[in-house]
Amino acid sequence: MSDLKLEYEKFVAPTYARFDLDLVSGTGARVVDAGGRGYLDFGGGIAVCSLGHAHPAVTEAVARQAATLVHTSNLYRTFPQGALAQRLVEITGPGKVFSCNSGAEANEGLIKLARKAGGARFGVLTFAGSFHGRTMAGISATGQEKVKVGFAPLVEGFRHAEFNSLEAAEAALGPETGAILVEPVQGEGGVNVATPEFLRGLRELCDRRGLLLFFDEVQCGLGRLGEMCAWRAIAPDVEPDAVSWAKGIANGFPLGAFWVSSRAREGTGPLCDVLGPGSHGTTYGGNPVCCSAALAVLDTIEKEGLLENVRAMGARLCSGLRSRGLEVRGIGLMLGVVLPEGISSRDASVALQGRGLLVVPAGERVVRLLPPLNVSAAEVDEALEILSAEFSGKA
Repeated sequence: MSDLKLEYEKFVAPTYARFDLDLVSGTGARVVDAGGRGYLDFGGGIAVCSLGHAHPAVTEAVARQAATLVHTSNLYRTFPQGALAQRLVEITGPGKVFSCNSGAEANEGLIKLARKAGGARFGVLTFAGSFHGRTMAGISATGQEKVKVGFAPLVEGFRHAEFNSLEAAEAALGPETGAILVEPVQGEGGVNVATPEFLRGLRELCDRRGLLLFFDEVQCGLGRLGEMCAWRAIAPDVEPDAVSWAKGIANGFPLGAFWVSSRAREGTGPLCDVLGPGSHGTTYGGNPVCCSAALAVLDTIEKEGLLENVRAMGARLCSGLRSRGLEVRGIGLMLGVVLPEGISSRDASVALQGRGLLVVPAGERVVRLLPPLNVSAAEVDEALEILSAEFSGKA
């Protein structure tokens, strides 16, 4: 047993069923363990390392900002936070941005927005298979019972409906429901893609019933589907009222954010001004170092044409997997391989790790492929060969 494993067992809270692997360094799409063995990383810190490990643009931006100003609190303005908010508004549409530390916090902000804007209609409808974070409100919103065990009583006001069913969504609405929160692609739930008809129908339903429509793009947003806004890879004509992000936004630096539309609501003014002074806050959110990292990520995606690379490499992965008899679902570089009968996602992940490929489980029988947005064709082909070697004859 490694010294690090013993350290974790003795001193680190046992909240994760970690894989038996001690990582010490990484470059691009590759990581190295404590014994010097290299791995092709198609987990990417669970869709976090958009540009891979130790990308020079991020390293330079972080070093420059860390040598200038690390923290001020949100009592004051900083240039990186303002610049990042502007970029996110330009990407998404007219509105305003709140910066926080994680996806759970970003979704918590949307839930508070729903309550503040909705008044008596404080409830939020989410969907079976969804995942919205590990806070109390986040697990209450999540449509998976396993995350709720042991934490009752949950936060009230959440209802769940079948994913991709408009009929189920409308039937699940209650008199207290004020918003619908949906992932355009469910990550933890097994890489389940919303249909265009479902997203369009949710928008129409919200308009007809006076509800807010929120998209959780914590895992699928900011380039992973080949579009900066994930829903535009599915139904580009739909416009949400708010969107949450995190994971890939800053290439591993702890940053989350949510955007709120500037559209006016009767009697309340612009939706983006509902959370006024004193209604929401964060000590570290919008940290200038993290915001500088995020700006470097967005700049690199644009300068290097990575959205096109995501679409091309995603298509290469999909066709390669299907030609090998494997079932795959997803969009861009957020793909799920449906495992042959009798193989669990954890067992498959361990086996692939043994062959030098890191992947992420998603549900009981799906493994996620989440390589960096700048992954090369050679790296895609290498991953395909490993996957083929592991599952050949098992499909």
